[in-house]
Amino acid sequence: MKPSLTGPRPATAHHPATAHHAPRRRPGVLDVRREGPLLHIGLNSPATGNAVTETMLDELLTVLAVPDPDVRVLVLSGAGDDFCLGGDRGEFADWLDEDPTGRGIRIAGDKARRVCEAISTSQAVTIARVQGKAIGAGLALALACDLRVGAENAGFRLPELALGLPTAWGGLLPRLIHEVGAARARELILTGRAFDAAEAHALSILQRVVPEDRLDAAVMEWAKPVVRRPEAALRVTKALLNSYAAPTRLADPTVLDAELMATVAAATRRR
Repeated sequence: MKPSLTGPRPATAHHPATAHHAPRRRPGVLDVRREGPLLHIGLNSPATGNAVTETMLDELLTVLAVPDPDVRVLVLSGAGDDFCLGGDRGEFADWLDEDPTGRGIRIAGDKARRVCEAISTSQAVTIARVQGKAIGAGLALALACDLRVGAENAGFRLPELALGLPTAWGGLLPRLIHEVGAARARELILTGRAFDAAEAHALSILQRVVPEDRLDAAVMEWAKPVVRRPEAALRVTKALLNSYAAPTRLADPTVLDAELMATVAAATRRR
């Protein structure tokens, strides 16, 4: 159960709620809950390790497409043991079976870019709450957030190259280079090796590492002061941070991610 910004609340059979801020439930693979100025978005497909599907991307786009100006903090989390095990490989293979040119991959890839862009450019401060594994697309979703806290058991990996794919999902590559540096990004991508929470912290992929039972408390330690900031100052500061970060990326051709992913996947399948 996530701690409340509004004090103790009576529990229901599912999520706690107040009379003023009842949970909003969505069908499908997201658990979306509004709590005053804080919005929780939970990837809610634990049986698949919260693997990213087109349905999940569609639901994320629906939630993120029309931002609520009263939301000051957006928390992205994953249900179950893992934050997100990456893209759904079965769905990926089905797309190639249906259209060997990779049209389905292009469509989903464009949605992935829009989702990550919406998270990174949100007026709200975005926080990734990471436990277990964050692999491939899962790492991209976390990296799109402003602040990232991970459990001590968190683990990360970028396996795309071993799967015959480029690292081109959701604008991951320029964000990774910007956050960790080109040399370290190169090593992580080319080797595809796993790395733990301590190394992720040293690389600034995580800004904080805590025991898993302290994850919610750590999120709230960031969220509580943020929601007290004046709205205009917070909004402009977020815009400034995004603006000043962009030039240091040198190039950000993320609009090509979907095309690159589809082209390479189709070529690999033919071979």
